[in-house]
Amino acid sequence: MRPSPIAATVDLEADGVRHGFLRLPHSRDDSAWGSVMIPLAVIRNGEGPTALLTGGNHGDEYEGPIALFDLARTLRAEDVRGRVIVVPAMNYPAFRAGTRTSPIDRGNLNRAFPGSPDGTVTQKIADYFQRTLLPMADIVLDFHSGGRTLDFVPFAAAHVLPDKRQEAASFAAVAAFGAPFSMRMLEIDAVGMYDTAAEAMGKVFVTTELGGGGTATARTAGIAKRGVANVLRHAGILRGAVEARETRWLDMPSGDCFTFAEDEGLLEPLVDLGEPVRRGDVLARAHPVGRTGAEPVAFRARLDGILAARHFPGLVKAGDCVAVVGVAD
Repeated sequence: MRPSPIAATVDLEADGVRHGFLRLPHSRDDSAWGSVMIPLAVIRNGEGPTALLTGGNHGDEYEGPIALFDLARTLRAEDVRGRVIVVPAMNYPAFRAGTRTSPIDRGNLNRAFPGSPDGTVTQKIADYFQRTLLPMADIVLDFHSGGRTLDFVPFAAAHVLPDKRQEAASFAAVAAFGAPFSMRMLEIDAVGMYDTAAEAMGKVFVTTELGGGGTATARTAGIAKRGVANVLRHAGILRGAVEARETRWLDMPSGDCFTFAEDEGLLEPLVDLGEPVRRGDVLARAHPVGRTGAEPVAFRARLDGILAARHFPGLVKAGDCVAVVGVAD
């Protein structure tokens, strides 16, 4: 396989604080010899672990970029032992467009791994992370939230893994993050995910869902900023003690956590995020909008727990995820 076309404009191995870019050549109508310039910061101080911190994997999710642009600006080399690699907006074209996928190739970066150096722009970004940045890391923190179409109770998460030592280390980092909720995560589609790529390399991997609706709030941005500092302290990279925060653990034990729409309609929520539900409870209703007098379709919980996520826009289409129930400890 040929080398990646992406090049870092700063030395990833040198001590100190360096701000630069991952430069990806991209010839286009308005710039024949143009490039996609993905902002990057590297903070290093001697030997020690490496943390790879990423946001903007999906371009309409903002808590991660807020926390990481702020961290890159303020983190000093003398406060670090080891190295911190900060990429606040991995899928930079999507981030600038405010869309989940890239406006260049419609690529979903979190379904593009392992990527390809000969592929689309999104595949080339995935390939660079797969073959260059992930192998450098000991711990990976990738920020997510619900974007424009979902809303979540704010949680940090890791996955149940075959390697129980790796799993325990990942859940310990989740606990250190200190979000209001901590999730033992189940993915409905893990093929091509950044998470899967990192975990296959044996990395400690933490992700989040910190809200949604295509925006951030003061609360969720604050959770992200405190959480990333706590993870770095937990890893022994940043000086100081982890700021202890109470968290409530949730499980996603099966596909019964998810509720999907089979028809379109006007969505009426009947349960708010974080509220308890029992199996059989109506979580929401979809009212047909083609004419008056038609009965709404009820979406029911299939297990006991709390409402952990919900569809955000007011209209729902067939196939949309309407709700996710998390099972509380």
